[in-house]
Amino acid sequence: MGDIRRRSAVVLGVTSLVAPLTLALGATPAQAASCTTSTGPYQKKVEKFLGRPVDGKQSSADCKAIRAFQTKHGITPNIGYAGPVTWGVMDLMSKQKAVGKNPNKSGKCPTNKGRIACVNLTLQLSWIQDGKKLVYGPVPVRTGRDGYETRTGLKKVYWRNIDHVSTIYDVPMPYSQFFDGGQAFHSVGVSMWNPPGSHGCVNMTKTAAKKYWSLLKTGDDVYVYGRKPGT
Repeated sequence: MGDIRRRSAVVLGVTSLVAPLTLALGATPAQAASCTTSTGPYQKKVEKFLGRPVDGKQSSADCKAIRAFQTKHGITPNIGYAGPVTWGVMDLMSKQKAVGKNPNKSGKCPTNKGRIACVNLTLQLSWIQDGKKLVYGPVPVRTGRDGYETRTGLKKVYWRNIDHVSTIYDVPMPYSQFFDGGQAFHSVGVSMWNPPGSHGCVNMTKTAAKKYWSLLKTGDDVYVYGRKPGT
C-alpha cells in the first residue's frame, strides 16, 4: 500500500524512542528552519556515523552533514539536529550492513519451502532464498508504520500486477506482488529509511522490486517475521 505522495512525515521513529516535542512534527524540506546550533542527545554517535570529528559539540559543518542526511532520507524537520529519529535510522543502517550475505543466520525463515521471499521486520531487510541458498539480497525495505503493520506469518504470492495503482491511495505501485490482502512487494520513489513507514506494503527500490518480479511467481512462499522498530 504505497504512500509515496506523503512527502512530509510525522516523525514517529524507526526506534522506540520518543522524539522531543519540538521535533515531533516537522516541516517539509522546503519549509525547514535554518540549521540548528543545538547539540543533540546523539551528537557523538551521529558524528561518528557521518565520519565527522567526534567531539559531541554541534558545529556548522556537523549541522550541514546531518541536515544533508536528513534531507536525503526524508527525516523531518531537516534542521541538522542529532535526535533519536536520525540516530535510529543510522543505527538501523549499521545493523543492516552487519548482516552481510547471511541474512538467515538465525534460521527463522523456512529453508524447507524451496524458493521463498523472506522479510525481517526487525531489521527491515528482505531477501529471496531457495532452501539454504541465498538467491538475491538482502535488500533494505520499508514496511508498515505503527497502526498499519505488515502482517507476519507464512503467506503466498497470489496476484501480480506490474503496473498496479492503489485503489485506496490512488498512487502507482509498480511491480506489485500481493501476498496478504492488500499488502504487496512494490517499488516506491522514496528512501527505504524514510520514516515512519508504509501503509502495510513492503516498499522496495525499483531495482529490488524488478528483481523480485523476475525471481518470484504466483504461488511462491513469503515469510514475514519480527517487529518493525516503533510499532
